[in-house]
Order: sequence, then structure tokens, then C-alpha cells
Amino acid sequence: MSDTKYINFVRTRITELRVKKDVSEHKMSLDLDKSGSYIRGITSGASMPSVKELFNIIAYFNMTPVDFFAPLGTEDGPYSNICERLRSLDNADLDKVSTFLDWIAEQKKTAK
Repeated sequence: MSDTKYINFVRTRITELRVKKDVSEHKMSLDLDKSGSYIRGITSGASMPSVKELFNIIAYFNMTPVDFFAPLGTEDGPYSNICERLRSLDNADLDKVSTFLDWIAEQKKTAK
């Protein structure tokens, strides 16, 4: 995978998550204690955040770096789709999903 693909992923992912959070580029920039055009500079391709600032951006979305980069390389795959759907669930629903996954794993063991 080329550097360009990683750079484009970061820019696109920030935009995707910002839109999902329903916040403007200007407001997000100010929320991160940056100038009002900071996020616009990143998403337009004029600049890239430092690693420290990227972690601040990821934290802004209440995510871990693993969550942020999870879709990388699996853009159209089921893993990405499922990860996105899991992020919207509350703890009670996540417990149900976990129970279901345990059941699937048990079924696979007994099928062998």
C-alpha cells in the first residue's frame, strides 16, 4: 500500500467521522484548540497532522487508534461494515453480540 493511500485514508476517515458526529470543520478545529481552518487544511490535502495531533483527533471521536484504522485495507469487506455497526451499540447490545459470538465459537468446536 502506498503512502498516498494511507494519507488519503486519514483525510477521508476524519471527514467521515466528523460528518457522522455532525460537527463542522471549523468547530472541530476550535474544539481541538487549533485555528479555525486546521481540519480543513488536513481534509483538503494542504497538510497532515503530526502523530500527536492525529491521536488528539482520534480521541476527539472517542475512539482508539485501532478503531480509527480498522477499516484500512478492508474498505468494502464485511469486517469494516460490522465494526462500524458495533460502534453504535450500547453495552447491553454489545453483551448480546458477545454471547452470540461465543455461541458460534462453541458450534464450531462441536462441529469438528
